[in-house]
Amino acid sequence: MDPKREVTSVDLVALVGELGGYVGATVDKAYLYPEDLVRLKMRDYERGRIELLVQVGETKRAHVARPEHVEDAPDRPPNFAKMLRNRLAGADLAAVRQHGFDRILELEFRREDADTTIVAELFGEGNLAVLDENGTVVDSLSTIRLQSRTVAPGAQYGFPQTRLNPLEVEFEAFAAAMADSDTDLVRTLATQLNFGGLYGEELCTRAGVEKTRDIADAGEAEYADIYDAMERLFERLERGDTDPRVYYEDGRRVDVTPIPLQEYAHLESEAFDSFNAALDDYFTNLGEPADTEARGETESGGPDFQAEIEKRERIIAQQEGAIEDFARQAEAERERAELLYAHYDLVDEILTTVREARAAGHGWADIEERLGQGADQGIEAAEAVIGVDEAAGTVEVAIEDTTVELDPQDGVEKNADRLYTSAKEIEEKREGALEAVEDTRAELAELQERKAAWEAGELDEGDSEGDEPATDVDWLARPSIPVRKPEQWYERFRWFRTSDGFLVIGGRNADQNEELVSKYMERTDRFLHAQAHGGPATILKTSEPSEPSREVEVPERSLEEAAQFAVSYSSVWKDGKFSGDVYMVDPEQVSKTPESGEFLEKGGFAIRGDRTYFEDTPVGCAVGITCEPETRVIGGPPGAIEDRAETSVRIEPGQYAQGDAAKRMYRVFRERFADTSFVRKIASPDEIQLFMPPGGSRMLDE
Repeated sequence: MDPKREVTSVDLVALVGELGGYVGATVDKAYLYPEDLVRLKMRDYERGRIELLVQVGETKRAHVARPEHVEDAPDRPPNFAKMLRNRLAGADLAAVRQHGFDRILELEFRREDADTTIVAELFGEGNLAVLDENGTVVDSLSTIRLQSRTVAPGAQYGFPQTRLNPLEVEFEAFAAAMADSDTDLVRTLATQLNFGGLYGEELCTRAGVEKTRDIADAGEAEYADIYDAMERLFERLERGDTDPRVYYEDGRRVDVTPIPLQEYAHLESEAFDSFNAALDDYFTNLGEPADTEARGETESGGPDFQAEIEKRERIIAQQEGAIEDFARQAEAERERAELLYAHYDLVDEILTTVREARAAGHGWADIEERLGQGADQGIEAAEAVIGVDEAAGTVEVAIEDTTVELDPQDGVEKNADRLYTSAKEIEEKREGALEAVEDTRAELAELQERKAAWEAGELDEGDSEGDEPATDVDWLARPSIPVRKPEQWYERFRWFRTSDGFLVIGGRNADQNEELVSKYMERTDRFLHAQAHGGPATILKTSEPSEPSREVEVPERSLEEAAQFAVSYSSVWKDGKFSGDVYMVDPEQVSKTPESGEFLEKGGFAIRGDRTYFEDTPVGCAVGITCEPETRVIGGPPGAIEDRAETSVRIEPGQYAQGDAAKRMYRVFRERFADTSFVRKIASPDEIQLFMPPGGSRMLDE
């Protein structure tokens, strides 16, 4: 396959999220290289030197680069570079945006005398335009004069014609756009929705639909599956849950993605800690042979311990910087809270004034104007107000040269409590970062020991990290475990696989209950529900969504496990009970149409006909970690989990809140695995909590 030379729209979604972390960095100098490569040399108090590269030539990319990957500056800066320096020197990066779902990156900079926006067009012929605060083009690498848009100095910048934005589209509009096509599913996603061929195929694969199916033969069921896969993809990218990969074929880099792709499962890949780092590695080495590097080997064929050691050292430096940053942020939040109490009367007067003005029907602009008038008259409370945020409904005040954001709907105490809570949350992040840096230090020490052993001839090549594991691996003792966690369509629901391999899925809420029954329940499946109120609509699948439904004899053991799942994740567990009744029916007995005179609440169903009961079914749950063929947390009935997991913990209804119990289990897993960083990567307390029943729990051996 040909190597990728341009970032995609999906790439930009992930990239914009990461670049947002550099907001506040100050531009020192700008450069223009051949092949339309712009370099912005910036500095940040926390990160130090930052090199931001934006290229809009034959190669189209944007990312932060390691300084050693940046070429020396050209001897004589061209006029475009001089213009950039004049407008950007000393300016702060204020915002990073993607224009809709287009391959257009906007970088907004602010300076006291002028604001500047750089618009990078990472599509077609490519272009980079520099705009003033009014959106007028100051200069651009290329001039465009079309009937639909103009990009030329002195003219208002014109964006390309807006297309359907998958980031914001509702299902009805999405389905209408799909149905309006005259080609197949994957080509429609690639062209009409701007996903491109790769991500069009990836969405079809994740949705379990045939990508070459003609639109005329598809319907709302297929559109809904694709829409759900698309939403899950975007939700993951927008919350920053990336797992960047650089992919190799025949020893050369061929693609870089923010998450692992099922379409590339056959390719060798290298994981990175950030998408910026992956993009930097990929585009810096584009076209270079990398077969030894991709396998973590030196030119002589031995393991490249030094590269891994340097990587861990960089990670530790980043983690230590984050720890210091969290400490400063937490202290700043506490200081703000204490300032509110130190100036209680002043803050109370501001809050009361704004709250009463809002109650009297005054708009935010009117309130801001009246506060300005009060400040001109020397009223202390009005002088303390910096401004209002209409969208957030808040007031920004300055107390002892410290800026504090206040919610006028709350009193002084609640505003202070919000700041104390924020400080506590930041401290928790700091504690997590402290754990993470200890993990990385342990990895570094182990790598240094292995390097010394290799150099001393005490380590066989088969013992080097990255080799395929032997058949009977002691995963708990293994010092380094590779992460292999392909994304599955059912992961957003409650789920487990029975001892006989049947997939069982259940809703986490009323919306998911209705979705499961309407979209995923086939005529040969089994529907189960606890007799108690409040529980998941549980479906034992006899086939995968992409497979034709078929009549299958389900072993009694699997049915009993599905029943235990249904009762354990119901209100029975939450109420502290240890057993309950469960019924099972065929799909055609489940209806959203109530009996005459009755009412069905959201997530409820009418059941008609005979039921099969599993009486006095005991609650039971085990949460474990698998290491092969996939590395992930699993949870559900102990009989189905314990044999499948490398290690597991049984729980029962108990006194610990769900979050606290998850943290206790996390600590147990960390103690059991030699590779504690592996546990942190795949079995965080949040991930463990997803597999726990609602309500209090305790480990059986506590």
